[in-house]
Amino acid sequence: MLAQIILVIALVLTIIVPFGSFLASKRTKGGLKATLAFNAFMFFGIIIIANIMMFSGHVSAAETTAAAASTDGWRYIAAALSTGLSCIGGGIATASAASAALGALSEDSSIMGKSLIFVALAEGIALYGLIVSFTILG
Repeated sequence: MLAQIILVIALVLTIIVPFGSFLASKRTKGGLKATLAFNAFMFFGIIIIANIMMFSGHVSAAETTAAAASTDGWRYIAAALSTGLSCIGGGIATASAASAALGALSEDSSIMGKSLIFVALAEGIALYGLIVSFTILG
């Protein structure tokens, strides 16, 4: 019962502390960086403490089947993270490669093939993440 109350308090803190520190921050460049660093530290710190509290305890033989079924959720989270983060990275890479390719094409149209290769390599990052997520799920 006490652990559940502490977890609810930790959840509320992950919402209140970053919002409150952002409102109290100085609107300068250094103040916002410090606020972002503090928010990231508090968020991940509270999440780690919550995970330690959730997964610490005594496990009996009757609970092993339930624990085996709960590992499927971690696989789905890992697959989602690998796909999502690789797509974000591919999008950032494609944005910069495509804008540079268009700028180069406006000056010299004979480099179209080279520029398409660079844009395709940037888009390939998202495909690699999708392949990794299929490997995780399979």
